[in-house]
Amino acid sequence: MNDVTYGSGTAEDPWILKTPPQTSEFQVWKDEDQDPPALVVQVGKTRLSYQVRALQDAHGMLREHGDWMPLGNADEGKPVTEGTLEAWARSPDNPVGGYYGLRKGYRGRFANYVAPTMELLGLVELEHNARNNRIRAIGP
Repeated sequence: MNDVTYGSGTAEDPWILKTPPQTSEFQVWKDEDQDPPALVVQVGKTRLSYQVRALQDAHGMLREHGDWMPLGNADEGKPVTEGTLEAWARSPDNPVGGYYGLRKGYRGRFANYVAPTMELLGLVELEHNARNNRIRAIGP
């Protein structure tokens, strides 16, 4: 389990999490006032955002997948490995028909930031190895 999980998930009191290998800390919160509602990630001075529906959409996909799936973390514009969470998060076949990321140029790294948030919310089990981490759905 991610070992840094305080905060309430608002901009004023964000969740403080670590990337899957537990090497970097970041802040994350939900902004339901954006259109579409966003999951906002602050990493140092860099801000990324993803559609908040990605939390439930990814959980549903992982439940259907039924087993461990590699994360496959990659920046936007970098190639992704098929069969990974990152590939699904930018696939034209996912529920939003492409990237869940909302800020062009910063739409990648979905697996790096959304996966720990899903773990915090009790939706997934996530590995925390130095490399090649995997994810699988838990719960209903």
